[in-house]
Amino acid sequence: MRDSAKCVACRRCVTVCTATQSVSALFPQSRGFKTTIGPAFGKGLDTVTCVQCGQCSAVCPVGAISERDQVAEVWAALDNPDLTVVVQTAPAIRAALGECFGMEPGTLVTGKMTTALRRMGFDAVFDTNFSADLTIMEEGTELLTRLKKALVDKADVALPMFTSCSPGWIQFMEFYYPDMLANLSTCKSPQQMMGALVKTYYAQKLGKKPDEMFMVSIMPCTAKKFEAARPEMNASGAQDVDVVLTTRELGRMITEAGIDFVSLEDSEMDAPLGLGTGAADIFANSGGVMEAALRTAYELVTGRELPFENLHVTPVVGLDGIKEAEITIEGTVPEWNFLEGVTAKIAVAHSLANARALIEKIRAGEASYHFIEVMTCPGGCIGGGGQPRITTDEVRKARIKAIYAEDEGKALRKSHHNPQVAQIYEDFLGEPLGHKSHELLHTKYFEKERV
Repeated sequence: MRDSAKCVACRRCVTVCTATQSVSALFPQSRGFKTTIGPAFGKGLDTVTCVQCGQCSAVCPVGAISERDQVAEVWAALDNPDLTVVVQTAPAIRAALGECFGMEPGTLVTGKMTTALRRMGFDAVFDTNFSADLTIMEEGTELLTRLKKALVDKADVALPMFTSCSPGWIQFMEFYYPDMLANLSTCKSPQQMMGALVKTYYAQKLGKKPDEMFMVSIMPCTAKKFEAARPEMNASGAQDVDVVLTTRELGRMITEAGIDFVSLEDSEMDAPLGLGTGAADIFANSGGVMEAALRTAYELVTGRELPFENLHVTPVVGLDGIKEAEITIEGTVPEWNFLEGVTAKIAVAHSLANARALIEKIRAGEASYHFIEVMTCPGGCIGGGGQPRITTDEVRKARIKAIYAEDEGKALRKSHHNPQVAQIYEDFLGEPLGHKSHELLHTKYFEKERV
């Protein structure tokens, strides 16, 4: 939303949309395309070809551009005795929410945040880290399956495979590179996986119907609001995620509740969807999804830990716009012996201008990869459009440092070691890429017209 009365015509929004994201949805004159952008934002409106990344709101120095505030909808749900209201929190939130209450950037507030959400009346507090671990199991299996088809069956397979966690990136591909949609992983984002599981697996445990559950997500991202409203995100038979609040909205909600956040004690998230590994934590950072995937895939293929100090794939860590690495696979277990000697080529990009540059390099035949991570926002989710303002590189670095500290402080640092993930496969999903998981955790993408 834009409040023209606050706008000081600095045009930082125009610059970030054009230079950082290469979308150019904002321009001082001659704006407007016809497109359909989803039920939450209206259909068939005269609007711009916008990917909903929210970076315009992140850089606005006066708050003239902001997310559509949905706090009142969540309070109404919490006051409704007929609803079981569940909340999930993305990994990037825990290193940024404290800024809403005067804490230094990068202060970890995981336990305080959990306590605050419970005091506000949520019936269950779950961790998007759980479904991030689940994403690694599904996405890693999908990548290995594509490689097997390409190397063993000599089939025509869409490679490189791109990650699919970032909804702004998905929209970018749907608008600008629809011929490469097959290269996207079919995995839903962790947010949408959690929504589908809460309204099926968890609802069944409670003896509830999907429409008796109300799923709230706390995300660093404005595009997550759009993603939740995509018509295909209803695997449960209802909208899987009902409302998405940004970090800023949660900060306001906690203040409205009269909670002294800084003084809160720490508490743990709830079972059975509240446990996440360190690999899931680093989904918050550019390079983190790639590193998390490699921690699991390399170990499954070779039976050994990823050969990087402290499990960190250092070539893909940091704020460089495009990062590359190669890992030669040696000493495979029998099941994966077709990968013996293969040098896996990977790349990581954050911000859409960098993603565009990388894609054009691939299309020109100047580079070749097996697996690519793309995050829409500078620095990854820690620099999302819904995070506390103003996000500079110094702030991004502080948040990233905190997220890595959270990862390194955990006993479980690989997604395939998460016992709750193993349990849900045993009890409900069956196996990665199986029928049930395909039904609930995977999706399709669609070309969108730019006119």
